[in-house]
Amino acid sequence: MSQRSEPFTIGLIQDHATGDAAANVARAERLVREAAGRGAQIICLKELFNAPYFCKSQQCERFDLAEPIPGPTTDAMARLARELAVVLVVPMFERQAPGVYRNSAVVIDADGRVLGIYRKMHIPDDPMFNEKYYFTQGDTPGFRVWETRYATIGVLICWDQWYPEAARITSLMGAQVLFYPTAIGWHPSEQEEWGPAQVDAWRTIQRSHAIANGVYVAAPNRIGHEDEPGTDGLNFFGHSFIADPFGRYIAEAGGNEEVLVARCEPALIETVRRNWPFLRDRRIDAYGPILQRYIG
Repeated sequence: MSQRSEPFTIGLIQDHATGDAAANVARAERLVREAAGRGAQIICLKELFNAPYFCKSQQCERFDLAEPIPGPTTDAMARLARELAVVLVVPMFERQAPGVYRNSAVVIDADGRVLGIYRKMHIPDDPMFNEKYYFTQGDTPGFRVWETRYATIGVLICWDQWYPEAARITSLMGAQVLFYPTAIGWHPSEQEEWGPAQVDAWRTIQRSHAIANGVYVAAPNRIGHEDEPGTDGLNFFGHSFIADPFGRYIAEAGGNEEVLVARCEPALIETVRRNWPFLRDRRIDAYGPILQRYIG
């Protein structure tokens, strides 16, 4: 896949979500316009951007939040992309077929064309993150990249960010930047003891993908407290960021609504890979055991 050599500018939208889908889409549109006004050419929304994080419990009626692709939300985002001449990464709950639902991200080019869909490959199942109940794991062709108007991008989703294999494969396919739309937060009872360490681990693992692969990494997270009956709910911690191929933060957010914008230099990817030639020195002849679940 060919790669553009011109610099490009990316934007991340860090915001909350309520049960009002129309309001969530309207807020996203306002923030996308802000990002575009600041020069962003490729803009990524948070995971499941137009709904609360509904996986906090297993409720069959919550499947009604899903919609087909293409559908009303992607149509609206395609119009926005075409109007602003920006590339949009739109993560949403996809109804692929009766009984088959996905945690997906739609990539829309700057002319409003849907280039394709990435479907989350790694599906977690933790307390209040009951994603295996709602989502079928990603299918063929698995990891993907898209040659957009401005750059070649890869998209992975949330839990995918903990897997170096996903970052490596997507980078080897030609991605210049890895987007990780996210919904990660604290259990309130654990926040005081574990909160800082959890945020640091989340950011560190993704920065390591930037360094190991010589690519930019961009991770937009959601913010705000979301209730769930019978529980203390979840506090989504934000701290979205963009890291360069050295793993340096070139844009970062706190815990409030924020739009991040950063310029990316393909020449820096070339420089880093020349001086840290990790891809050159890989021993692909020795990596067969990685295909095993466990090596005893």
